[in-house]
Amino acid sequence: MDSRYRDRWIDCSPDRIRIRGYYFPWGTKRIPCSSVRSVRRVDIGAFTGKGRIWGTANPRYWASLDPQRRNKRVGLILDVGRFVRPFITPDDPDEAEAVIRECANLGPATESSGSGPFI
Repeated sequence: MDSRYRDRWIDCSPDRIRIRGYYFPWGTKRIPCSSVRSVRRVDIGAFTGKGRIWGTANPRYWASLDPQRRNKRVGLILDVGRFVRPFITPDDPDEAEAVIRECANLGPATESSGSGPFI
């Protein structure tokens, strides 16, 4: 399969997004691009996901496994039309966001990043 963006935990191809380490203990979440309604770019901090390696304290979001999240500054929240929204922290958030937006036919980003939710 042709990957347009790939790092240790995230793989974006023309028709789907795979998030490794999403389900316990190491399951992969597969999201068809057609399911992605929006991508929200957020700054992460102490209470907004930076210290969270996996999981959540907020039932609206689920942080996929990323042991290096504490070293990152930006996360992406995917609205896939479900109650729980995946929270990912790609190694290259600019490239990952652009590829996801292209894959889901969302167009370019129009809003700047803001503070993320309590995760």
